[in-house]
Amino acid sequence: MLFSALPDAQGLYDPDNESDSCGVAMVTDIQGRRSHSIVADGLTALEHLEHRGAAGAEPNSGDGAGILIQLPTELFGAVVDFALPAPANDGTNTFAAGICFLPQDLTERAAACQMVQDIADEEGLEVLGWREVPVDPEGAEVGQTALGCMPYMSQLFVAAPERNGTRCGGIDLDRRVYPLRKRAENQGVYFPSLSSRTMVYKGMLTTMQLPQYFSDLRDERCVSAIAIVHSRFSTNTFPSWPLAHPFRFVAHNGEINTVRGNRNRMRAREAMLASAKIPGDLSRLSPICTPGASDSASFDEVLELLHLGGRDLPHAVLMMIPEAWENSSTMTPEERAFWQFHGCLMEPWDGPACVTFTDGTLVGAVLDRNGLRPGRWWRTIDDRIILASESGVLDVPSAQVVAKGRLQPGKMFLVDTARGRIVSDDEIKEQLSSAEPYAEWLHAGLLDLKTLPEPARVAPNHESVVRRQVSFGYSEEDLRILLTPMAASGAEPLGSMGTDTPAAVLSQRSKLLYDYFVELFAQVTNPPLDAIREEVVTSMARIMGPEQNLLEPSAASCRQIMLGWPVLDNDELNKLVHINDSGDHPGLRAAVLRGLYDVERGGEGLAEAIEELRLHACEAIAKGARTLVISDRDSDHTKAPIPSLLAVSAVHHHLVRTKERLKVALVVESGDAR
Repeated sequence: MLFSALPDAQGLYDPDNESDSCGVAMVTDIQGRRSHSIVADGLTALEHLEHRGAAGAEPNSGDGAGILIQLPTELFGAVVDFALPAPANDGTNTFAAGICFLPQDLTERAAACQMVQDIADEEGLEVLGWREVPVDPEGAEVGQTALGCMPYMSQLFVAAPERNGTRCGGIDLDRRVYPLRKRAENQGVYFPSLSSRTMVYKGMLTTMQLPQYFSDLRDERCVSAIAIVHSRFSTNTFPSWPLAHPFRFVAHNGEINTVRGNRNRMRAREAMLASAKIPGDLSRLSPICTPGASDSASFDEVLELLHLGGRDLPHAVLMMIPEAWENSSTMTPEERAFWQFHGCLMEPWDGPACVTFTDGTLVGAVLDRNGLRPGRWWRTIDDRIILASESGVLDVPSAQVVAKGRLQPGKMFLVDTARGRIVSDDEIKEQLSSAEPYAEWLHAGLLDLKTLPEPARVAPNHESVVRRQVSFGYSEEDLRILLTPMAASGAEPLGSMGTDTPAAVLSQRSKLLYDYFVELFAQVTNPPLDAIREEVVTSMARIMGPEQNLLEPSAASCRQIMLGWPVLDNDELNKLVHINDSGDHPGLRAAVLRGLYDVERGGEGLAEAIEELRLHACEAIAKGARTLVISDRDSDHTKAPIPSLLAVSAVHHHLVRTKERLKVALVVESGDAR
């Protein structure tokens, strides 16, 4: 990664396993009054989050600190040596600006600037000029580690060409600038932000160094009604200039435990992305999630796509961090339909998270469904909001506090500075749930597996079951200690952390492919959920089936199948396989692919069988199949089962490459999944 002290993968170290724990705060004027005091208060709150940040052995090289504010147009109008276009009739800015991280080498820097200029020309944008960002690493006493990877910082100013004497501004301009930034970043130039609405100042700094490093932040002409600040503590990571928070829309205190699956699914969705809001072919923006970025950076990138693709920011945030709706007894039917419909579009980005967000007008925060990260807010007599991951970030006399509270699991706290009011969580969700006929779409499209008729099935005899147990490597221990208690009482199998069973890679015995991956789990320091809360916030239900364009939701988006449990028994699988026997559900038709290979041909036969499996998957999709069942049923002494983990992953990644993954759901029928 550029501008980073992150080492390459080596030995037991892998940069993909990085995570961090941080502090976040937000200061806002509810009435939208721009002032330097909001910026100053944000910086003061950041200094009081110093204990949430970190440094390495060198105390003056921080893990990262930053601030997100409204675009400081008053400052830019006074300091740039070129003309900036006047605001639009609705008051929105008609130019976008952002800091650009450039190489320190003069030749490389010139080439990078020219590359950005060329992309701007291709995107039909006008580069108004560049401004060298005044920084003072010496005055801020930045350490040698941070200096060693410090970028040269320059601000880029761009605008859309005039049409009939006017220029587009606000979010419309941001949608045109978005491809410029993504394409430039894919070629190695990083922008903390590039927007007509907001500006991010951040770096590999401590909380105390940030205002000393960026003199803009000390300038009285730098005014804003919103300030979000963040102090980064990389608990088992290496610091980086780009990975400091805030990002373009969020500052995040926590961890996204599901991030690998979220990124993989987003990669598969890229083939189907299209939007009338964002001009041009969206394939030029891939990958949406930048390889090597942090979980927070990936979250921000997907949130940005959802927002610029047509959803307002609260809507996009709630899509990614949904409330625990499945087991709620107090939720309205309209709101339940909203959550269920969006569950057809996107899986949750789950984990302990307090996310603050802003688009330059709306500013808010949301907690994950479990509420495993804290967040508290205060409203003062002069209509300011102070929200932070802990108390005491600003010294406010108690007489000036008119209201206070805490963030609640799955609930959103939102301030609309344009309308000068706090918007309640109930109002947000009532508006969102009534925006589209979600209940009608679900009624017409979503199919509950339980409601399907049960076709006849042949029950296996005892001898065939024993033969398959041998074929799939079941041991006496598996049957006696694990499976029998589960079958008899529904109890989970229990193991010991002190087990002396050798790791699969070191074992002298033949092991299942699954055994080589059992140690990959989320290693986070969260408190355990109590049993009562666990019943409310957790659900094993899922929706499966072909997906549509994420950016243009419609009734077709939920033509899928609802499962109460991800593990299917033989009768449920039989329903899926024969779902279109009556001709009622052609859009959900299933095809069975055999995952077997010739025993006598060994590894060579296995490799060929996997290639054939991939080709058969594409052929089935071309013939209209929308559920692929990869089955190792009917294995015998001549045909051995391909390990199901290998078979399903081979098909999955092949379909991602052929851009067909989201056209189908994958189901595996196997004797080795235990």
